[in-house]
Amino acid sequence: MKNNQFAIMPVSHEQKVRELTEIGFLNNSTIITDATELWLSFLHRAILTNPAPAGWNQFCHNTLATEIYTLEEFIARGLQINESVFKLVSLQLLEFEDETDFQVTDPIQAWDTIQLPAVNITNNSNSIIDAWYDLLCTHTKNGVQYLDLLTSQGFFVSTYSKSIDSRPRFFNGKALAVYDESKLIREVVYVETDIDTDNDHHADLVKVEVMRPVETNNGFKAPAVYTASPYNQGTNDNWGEQRTHNVHTKLHHKSSETHSSEPVFSEDFEYQITKGITKQTEETYTHQASYTLNNYLAVRGFAIVYSAGIGTKDSDGFQTCGSPEQTDATVAVIEWLAGKRQAFTNRTDGIAVTAWWCNQKVAMTGRSYLGTLATAAATTGTPALKTIISEAAISNWYDYYRENGLVMAPGGFPGEDADVLAAETFSRTKNVGDYSKVKQSFSDYLDSMTTSMDRNSGDYNEFWQRRNYRSNIKNITADIMMVHGLNDWNVKVNQVKSLWDELQKLPVAHKIVLHQGQHIYINAFRSIDFTDIVNLWLTNKLWDVHNGANEIIPDVIVQDNVAPETWRSFDNWSTNNPIKWQLLPHTLSKNSTSANEQQSFNDQLDEDTFRRFDQHPEQWQSELLTSKNGYSLLFKTAPVKDELILRGTPQLTLSVASSKNYGMISAQLVDFGEAKRFNISPTVLDRNGIELGHLWQKDDLREFQLASKSSPYKVISYGHINMQNRTSSDKVDDLNANELVNLTFNLQPLFHHLITGHQLGLVVFSTDFGMTIRANDDLKYTISLDTSFLKIPSFQRI
Repeated sequence: MKNNQFAIMPVSHEQKVRELTEIGFLNNSTIITDATELWLSFLHRAILTNPAPAGWNQFCHNTLATEIYTLEEFIARGLQINESVFKLVSLQLLEFEDETDFQVTDPIQAWDTIQLPAVNITNNSNSIIDAWYDLLCTHTKNGVQYLDLLTSQGFFVSTYSKSIDSRPRFFNGKALAVYDESKLIREVVYVETDIDTDNDHHADLVKVEVMRPVETNNGFKAPAVYTASPYNQGTNDNWGEQRTHNVHTKLHHKSSETHSSEPVFSEDFEYQITKGITKQTEETYTHQASYTLNNYLAVRGFAIVYSAGIGTKDSDGFQTCGSPEQTDATVAVIEWLAGKRQAFTNRTDGIAVTAWWCNQKVAMTGRSYLGTLATAAATTGTPALKTIISEAAISNWYDYYRENGLVMAPGGFPGEDADVLAAETFSRTKNVGDYSKVKQSFSDYLDSMTTSMDRNSGDYNEFWQRRNYRSNIKNITADIMMVHGLNDWNVKVNQVKSLWDELQKLPVAHKIVLHQGQHIYINAFRSIDFTDIVNLWLTNKLWDVHNGANEIIPDVIVQDNVAPETWRSFDNWSTNNPIKWQLLPHTLSKNSTSANEQQSFNDQLDEDTFRRFDQHPEQWQSELLTSKNGYSLLFKTAPVKDELILRGTPQLTLSVASSKNYGMISAQLVDFGEAKRFNISPTVLDRNGIELGHLWQKDDLREFQLASKSSPYKVISYGHINMQNRTSSDKVDDLNANELVNLTFNLQPLFHHLITGHQLGLVVFSTDFGMTIRANDDLKYTISLDTSFLKIPSFQRI
C-alpha cells in the first residue's frame, strides 16, 4: 500500500515535548536520558489491552526487533535502538504485516516504499522523542493515525473524569477524542424560521437534533458541526417513482424564450408567542441517519447538529428543492446556534430554548443534497458559519437537471427532476395526521413546480435562477473545503469547478480534494488522511487553534487514476498551458492544418437496437465507443509518447447542421487504451474496521483497487447542447434545416492522467441514453471539420 498524509503539522522539538507530556508519554518528574530506555518506556505506555507485566512480556515476545531477535531478546541482550529497530517495531505497531507489506530484512526500504513520514533516529533521547511524536501522527495500515488507534483501545479513558479545564485537547493541531461517548447528550429543539411555505399563517418550525458533550452542561462551549439533510427523517420513494418523467419525448423547434415563475409564498404570517425561556429541552432521540465523519467529530468535542428542514417529518412547510426558502430554513438553524434566533422545546407551548452550550461557531458538512445546502448557506454570508466541507455538492440546480437548453438527467436517474426530488423528500407524509392538513396544497405546489421548471423547453428561467447559488458567491465569507469525484455523473464535476473558479476572486481560504470515485464519501479511505485533514481544518476554523491549516493542506489534492493509492498536490486546478486539437477525418491533430471536409451521422436507430439501448444504456455506451456505427463520429489522437495530465474544462467548437430546424449535440472525451483501470466503486477492505473512538461508532475501511480484467477505454468527460441555445441557456437562437451553425460549449472538467501509448478520443453524437431524452428521431447531423476543434486549458508532462 501507499500512505498519503497531508495533515501533519510541523512542530518544534519543544512543542513535541510539551504535547507528549500533556497526553502522558513524558513525565516532568521522571526524565529518561537513555535513548533505548526512553523508547521502551513509550512502548510500555502504548500497551493498553493488557498493561499488566504479563501483557508487556507477551508484547515483547510477539514483536520482532531485528531480523534475528524478538523485542524480548533485544532487551535481554542489552541492545541499543537504531533506525532499523525503530522502524521494524513501528511497522508492527502500525499493523503492517511481514512478507505482505514489508520484509524484516529491510524495514527502512519498506518505510520509504509505503511512504511513511520520515523519522531520524540517533542514540539520543531527543531524537526518540521526535520520532515517537511523529509515529503517533503516522497512519496505520488500517486507515487511522497511530494515536487514534491507541485512542480506540482506551488511551484517553482516564481523562474522562478530569475537570472540563482539561478539555478540549489537541495533538499536532488536531482535536483528540477525550469526551465520554457514553454520556453524549441527545436532544431536540424546533427552530423558528422567517418563512411560511405551507401558507398556514404561522412561521415554519424545523426540527433540529443535537448531540453534544455532557461537559457543555458545566460550562464548556462546543463548536457546532451542522448537517442539513432533507433525507434525515425518511423519504417517499414510491412518490418519486410515480412522478418520474417520461424521457421518450421528441426534441422540437423553439420559437422564442419561455418565461415562468413559481408561486410566491405568503408573507402574511405570525411568529409563535414566547411564553417562557429554559435551558432544559424536553425531547430526545435514539437513532438518526448519521454521517460517520460527524460521528468521528462527536467524541472530539464538536456538537453535532442535524436538521431535515422544511417539508420534512416533524417540521412545517413544503419541500421546495433548492429554493431560497430552503436556504433560509437552513440558515435559521445556524442563526439559532449563534444565539441570533429562537427555538422552542416543542411545537406548541412557546417555551424558548437557546443554544447556550455553543461557542457560536458553526461548520457544515455533508454530501450531495447535504453539501448543496451547505453551499447555499455559505452564499448568504451568515456570520456564524465559519466553514463548510461540501462533498459532491450542487452549486447551480440548472446544471443538475438541465444543460445548455436541454433537459438533462443526473447520471443513472433518467426522468428525475426538481419536482420528483421534492416529492421524494417530503417526509411530512410520515405523520399521517399532519400530512392530511397539507395534502392538497402540497400537491398543488408540486404541479406548479412541474410547470415552472419547464421540461418543455429546457431553458434557463426564473425558477432556475432562484436555485443558482453561484449568483451569490460574492457573499461568501466562510472558508470552503470541497470534495468531488472526477467520475461523478450524478452531481457533475462542473458544479464544483465553477465554484472553485469563482472562489479564486474572494479573500477566503479554499481547498479541494478530487478523487476517482463517483457519488461517494471518502472519509474512510485507507490511502489518504482525509479525516485528519478535516480535523486540522475544523480545529483551526472553530477553535481558532493556530495550526497552520491554510498553509499545510494543499490547495488541490488529486487522486491519480492510474497508480493505486497515489494522491498528488497542486497549486491550482488549471494552468495556463492550453492545447488545441483540430478535427480531421477520424483524427484529433495538434497540426493546425484544417480539413475542408464534412462528415455526417444519423441519430435514428432501427427499432430493435433502439429498444435494446433504451433498456440497457450500458450496452449503448459500449457500442458507441467500440463498434463502427452510423449514429456517431469518432476522432482520435495518435498514441501519446509522453505521460500527460489533462487539466481543466475542455471546450468543443463545432460547425454543425441538422436536417431539421432543431437538434442537439452530445460529445464524450475518451481515454482509449487497454489497461486495468479502477473498479467503479471502492472495495471494502475491512467491514467496520475503523474505530471512530473508544467503544464508539465504526466505519468501513475502503480503497479503490484495479479491476481484475483490462478494459479498452474510459469516458473522462462529456457535454451536451441544444443547437438553439448556442448563445446561452436562456436565449433561443433560430435554426433552419441544413444550416451550418457554430456551437461552442464546455465539456465536464477533468483532471486525468493519460499514459504513454493511449489515445485521447472525441466522439460526437446526439442522443445520450444515459442523460438526455430519447426520441429516435430521424435527424441527420453534418459537421464541417475545418472550423471544428477541441481545446483543453492545460496539460503537463509527468
